[in-house]
Amino acid sequence: MALFEDADNFADIFRGGLPYYLLLALPILIICSANPVLASSEFTVQRMSQFDVNGVSYGCRASALSLEAKSLYTWSTSRHCVVAKFQDVTIDQFKEIRQKAGGLVLLLPQNISSMNSEDKEHLNLLEQAMMSQSISVPVYFSEHNNELEKIVNDISRNAASSNKQKNARSDSALNEVFNSISANGYQIIVTGASHANNKNSKISIVQGELAPTKLNKANEEQLNSKLPLIIVAGHLNTFGLYNESPLNADAAVLMALADLFSKMHNTPNAAPKYRLLFLLSESGPLLNFQGVKKWLDENVQLQYDDIFSITGSIIIRGNHTDILEENVDFVLCLDTVTQALNADEDHQLFMHVSKPPKENTPTNAFFKHLKKAGQKYRNVTIEGVHKKINLADQQLAWQHERFSIKRLSAFTLSSLKSPKHPTRTTIFKDNEEEILERAQLKAKIIAEALARYIYGDNANAEGSDDLEVFAGTMQISPKLIKSYLNLQSALNNNDLKNAFEKYLKNVKLIYEKPDAREPDFMLYEGAYATLNVYRVKPAVFDLFLTILICAYLFSVYFVIQYFPNMYQVFCKLSLQTPESSPTHYNHIERNKSKTN
Repeated sequence: MALFEDADNFADIFRGGLPYYLLLALPILIICSANPVLASSEFTVQRMSQFDVNGVSYGCRASALSLEAKSLYTWSTSRHCVVAKFQDVTIDQFKEIRQKAGGLVLLLPQNISSMNSEDKEHLNLLEQAMMSQSISVPVYFSEHNNELEKIVNDISRNAASSNKQKNARSDSALNEVFNSISANGYQIIVTGASHANNKNSKISIVQGELAPTKLNKANEEQLNSKLPLIIVAGHLNTFGLYNESPLNADAAVLMALADLFSKMHNTPNAAPKYRLLFLLSESGPLLNFQGVKKWLDENVQLQYDDIFSITGSIIIRGNHTDILEENVDFVLCLDTVTQALNADEDHQLFMHVSKPPKENTPTNAFFKHLKKAGQKYRNVTIEGVHKKINLADQQLAWQHERFSIKRLSAFTLSSLKSPKHPTRTTIFKDNEEEILERAQLKAKIIAEALARYIYGDNANAEGSDDLEVFAGTMQISPKLIKSYLNLQSALNNNDLKNAFEKYLKNVKLIYEKPDAREPDFMLYEGAYATLNVYRVKPAVFDLFLTILICAYLFSVYFVIQYFPNMYQVFCKLSLQTPESSPTHYNHIERNKSKTN
């Protein structure tokens, strides 16, 4: 009985003691209901490029990311971050993710050169679709990583397993719920990223020139200033889909031309009666050639009576164009002279002009030399393409259009027939050996055509078709081109300026900065970030655990609340047991007496 009395006192202590119990259970509830982290991994990623051109926004406009990871086929809300391989995403899927998902993390391909032509084309088209618009959700890219690839495969495998179980008729609803609770998920968190505008945004433009070395150096500068001028222009790709320096084959070809003609100009007996000006800007089609625009505004003064547009073409009537008081024969622009992908299929070279060249003009003469050189070396097809300048377009198609607007005779040499070709601004590249071989061939064709022009080679002269200027010790070195294929911005190092100073004279480096009030372009910060991937239980596990804990607490509460009643019932049942009744006691005594 003492035991039951103690139990009764124990019940009195907890009678109506729910608040006290909850105080004891609350820490346990918090610990148990927290999303348990099973494992974590850390990766370095790059945020999709973000930039503005003429007030139009392009690229990724967000950076913060802390969401549950889902595959391409299981995500459904803005609380999900889609994690997938770049080559598995279609353009339609990307458009849907851009509008409804909370974020996107893409694993880049490992070996692009092993892909077939269709897969490479898919990469280009998806890349072009992503770069042509503004994206409000954060988008990150990771170089191929085996550990991250396992995570992506695991997420896709769980999604496939879940879909398979849903479609199986033999699985019950209870089994489906159990599988959802027991499954593991991933949490994506990105730290260290920002998408604030870069107040120090600027574009570098470097120039250098070649002039013949005269025996009489006293009047060398005065004599050279009267020589006709040829401008060789190109652009340096400093970013693409993300902050990764794409292939700079154009810059490599430009430097190869500078190397070849510097040798010619420094030889008194072989020096041509032309001056060459090499111009390299760090703004290509993505930034609408803002660097060239800056250079032209500072060096070219256009005097005109009126400028007007008719049916998309520009017609300029005026007095003259003056560039440093020099006579410019033409401006030769280089733009994707060799393709970064499918370089083995690159057997053409197009000469893009805004106005068809007339007969007996410098541009027409160079085009004829170019066709002969292309036919001689591996039978490369040379084709002219005419496209009028449309001032209604916010983006210019080719770099030479900047010069044409200033009434300079200009053209662009490219392996692409259309300015909208997706390979033009791609960050993906094929086998570097193939690219190097094609770049060397294109540089050879352009150099031979330019040499024939400036040395006054007569197309009708006997044996002129067999003339090879750059042969033997003067031939183009593959090692030279390779050293400039990955040339970086002058903002990162001095390699670009040092290269110009190695071959050219009067090297100048200027910078274009956006206007504070009405910027023509704007670059943004937050190129690199840290991606943390945590392996966790899914959200449905938290719900299940919460329901389970609540059920447990309610059951304990009711047991404590009604413990006195339960105790009384238990006592009554104990007193009514056969062992404790008087009849049973007398029966035992009689048995003892009989035994004695």
